[in-house]
Amino acid sequence: MTGRPVPAPPLPDGPPPPVGRPPLTWLYVPGDRPEVVAKALGSGADVVIVDLEDAVAPDRKEYARSATAELLGDQVTAAPDAVPVHVRVHGEEDVRALAKLPGLAAFRLPKITHAVSVHHVAAVAPGVALYPLLESALAVEHAYSIASAHHAVCGIALGEADLRADLGVREDTGLDWPRSRAVVAARAAALPPPAQSVFPDVRDLDGLWTSCGRGRALGMLGRAAIHPRQLPVIERAFRPTAEEIEAAEEIIAASAVEAGALALPDGRFVDAAVVASARRTIALAGRA
Repeated sequence: MTGRPVPAPPLPDGPPPPVGRPPLTWLYVPGDRPEVVAKALGSGADVVIVDLEDAVAPDRKEYARSATAELLGDQVTAAPDAVPVHVRVHGEEDVRALAKLPGLAAFRLPKITHAVSVHHVAAVAPGVALYPLLESALAVEHAYSIASAHHAVCGIALGEADLRADLGVREDTGLDWPRSRAVVAARAAALPPPAQSVFPDVRDLDGLWTSCGRGRALGMLGRAAIHPRQLPVIERAFRPTAEEIEAAEEIIAASAVEAGALALPDGRFVDAAVVASARRTIALAGRA
């Protein structure tokens, strides 16, 4: 042992970290219904997720893959200002069939339990952004190793329906710890905060609003939806309030005048971490 630091191995090629306005709404649509996918692209969702997994019956999988390939091969979906299209794949055949199409923004990987699975997909689809989904107790236990598995990982999320079944959880509060675990793992891996999983009752918009507030309090950012009527509620729930924007502007203004830690006139203590949080608030406010 010489005591000299060992250089880290080079990171594999992968997509750059997401830039621009933070996405808040992620709309799931079944891959075997191209007409619904077309409507979703005009729904106002920040991201459209074409689902080839749970939303598609086994005898429709091949058709769904073919229809999705046609969509992603269209130059309209590949345009720079197009709504990003993610695909939740069912298996490796989907990955191989879709990875090189110009309209693909990312793969969402269901039922990931170990980092090795992420490495495998990254090798099959080099340069494609990956979003592993944690849907079991084992996945939650491995959350950080999955989140940091590969340079291609651009975010993680929970699959709460499967996770709820795996844990035997009946009350929504029973998922607070796995949600917090995902938030911590994402932050530790320098990823954006996870978006909340879908709220299954598309008619209960009050319940959706309350649930989003709970997720936001835990550090989550944005939410997946299964119906366009849920999108405005999610957008409002995760955008900062006027009071939060005003407070953030005050913090940023104060930090521009005096470097380092300082106290505001109302007694609040401000340091670099608080300023960074204020800047994130302003970035979200700019979505309007």
